[in-house]
Amino acid sequence: MSTSTPPHVLVSGGGIAGNALALQLVRSGIRVTVAERAPAPRPGGQSVDLRGASREVAERMGLMPGIRRRQLDERGIAYVNGRGRVYGRMSMEDFDGKGAVAEIEIARGDLNQVLLDELDAASVAAPGLVDLRYGEHLTALEQDAEGVDATFASGRVERFDLVVGADGVHSKTRRLAFGPEEDFATYLGGYTAFFSMPTPADAQPGWFALRAVPGAAIGIRPGADPATSMAILTLRVDRDPSLRGDRAAQEALIRRAVRGSGWHEEAILEAMGSAEDFYFDELDRIDVPEPVSGRIALLGDAASCGSPLSGMGTATALIGAYLLAGEIAATPADPSGALQRYASALAPFAEAGKVLPGGGIGFMVPASRAVALLSQATMRVMLSRPFRPLIKRMFNEESATLALPEIRALANTTAS
Repeated sequence: MSTSTPPHVLVSGGGIAGNALALQLVRSGIRVTVAERAPAPRPGGQSVDLRGASREVAERMGLMPGIRRRQLDERGIAYVNGRGRVYGRMSMEDFDGKGAVAEIEIARGDLNQVLLDELDAASVAAPGLVDLRYGEHLTALEQDAEGVDATFASGRVERFDLVVGADGVHSKTRRLAFGPEEDFATYLGGYTAFFSMPTPADAQPGWFALRAVPGAAIGIRPGADPATSMAILTLRVDRDPSLRGDRAAQEALIRRAVRGSGWHEEAILEAMGSAEDFYFDELDRIDVPEPVSGRIALLGDAASCGSPLSGMGTATALIGAYLLAGEIAATPADPSGALQRYASALAPFAEAGKVLPGGGIGFMVPASRAVALLSQATMRVMLSRPFRPLIKRMFNEESATLALPEIRALANTTAS
């Protein structure tokens, strides 16, 4: 059923996907409520990249000036041994920004702030169209042919024309409207963790140093502040549901994996214990065959995710937000039809974004000491000039070159 007035859209999740969608909708004159469980925007976080279609989206949305101001100095990956000696480099320039490190790299929190700054400007130009609610989340959804009744943790019950779940891998919106997480999540063989640490004295500016040991990949990545880096760990272990929400158990697992690795293990473990931005989660692929159910849609990692191993989560989120906003703006009187068209347009980007470089964690994290030594020798060869085209294909070159459709309804809403 169609509506005669622009729809009121509820976005569950105030991260990159949700705020990108809200920005484009407000620019199109569509009222948006954003509910975010966290009490405030989350700063910092892992580095994310923009390439191909996602960079084009950022350009169309007028985000690039803000991104450039906050862009990280990322020059490539340096593979190191236990003594910190480099045995191979994947330079951003040598791989034309199509390797593991792209030309445009920015901290997740900084990219989100770019979106929030643009959303503030859009709300000044069109007052009353956006309602940002921090410390709020959904507890129930009931929909019919004309709208969705949403119940919030605060006790408020409100009606919306559309609801979009942009609340991540463990999406509450998905559980409420599509089914339990286990119906859509596939465990990929490990866990990831990251947290801030003091930059080591021997760190080379702009280079992400990476050490592979049996059962773990340990990295130190430079941040915007030269004094602070991000420790990034990928652990290859069996799934243990009891780890969720238990930081002490998570830290114990990390200590077991890192002990004996050499390099900066003591500094990493010391920083972990006091890190206020400690993050830990299992590596899951999310597959939702139909990310639309009536007047409820999923966006970003809630709809499709290849895990951080793919490196394409933020790219897919930005592309999806742009496509969804465009479809809603194109036919505001037919919101249900807009969601269906969004699902069709998103499908090729979602599938490409789930491709894992080298096939997954087995390529990134050696299972034994013998495999680790063999991987070092292999990496030296793989990083040589003759093998660079292969490396580019491994890091989702195909997904980065998918053609982004033109969205006429948004042509006059982006910044110049």
